[in-house]
Amino acid sequence: MGPTSPDTARRFSQVVLPHLDAAYNYARWLTRNDQDAQDVAHEAMLRALQFFDSFNREQVRPWLLAIVRNTFYTWLKKNRPLELAEPLGEDSPAPSGVNPDPSEIAIRNADRRILAQALERLPHGYREPLILREFEGLSYQEIAGILEVPIGTVMSRLARARKRLAQVVTGGQRKDAWQRKG
Repeated sequence: MGPTSPDTARRFSQVVLPHLDAAYNYARWLTRNDQDAQDVAHEAMLRALQFFDSFNREQVRPWLLAIVRNTFYTWLKKNRPLELAEPLGEDSPAPSGVNPDPSEIAIRNADRRILAQALERLPHGYREPLILREFEGLSYQEIAGILEVPIGTVMSRLARARKRLAQVVTGGQRKDAWQRKG
């Protein structure tokens, strides 16, 4: 990588760096490890800087997350060639509130642990679009671009992921209303 001009560095700082947390969080889901996530996110930011001049300045977050994903798979081939990495959940930020009751905090933390464990049990192909949609707030079209699949595939994977997540969280106990009647 050649030297970066001061103007490019300034624009990169303004446009891309605000999404550093999203890049790290996505890397964390992919790598399942804080240190590895830091390495992947760092390498992804270097790649983003390298290709920043060719970026069209639209939809920076999906562009950056696609770089994180590609960087992860490159990293995975080098560091864990025999392992199929499965993303691991990261606790979501706590909802903002004024002095929440300690019992509410305990319940929220337990719910987050249950959700993180349930997400970890989902197959990779379902988990990744679910993370991008629900935690990163990306559109179906943006997810399709990152995963390099048709938008219909994203929609069906999300529907299946949500159904399987509900089954995992409830321990397979959940039945639809029509199944209970009879």
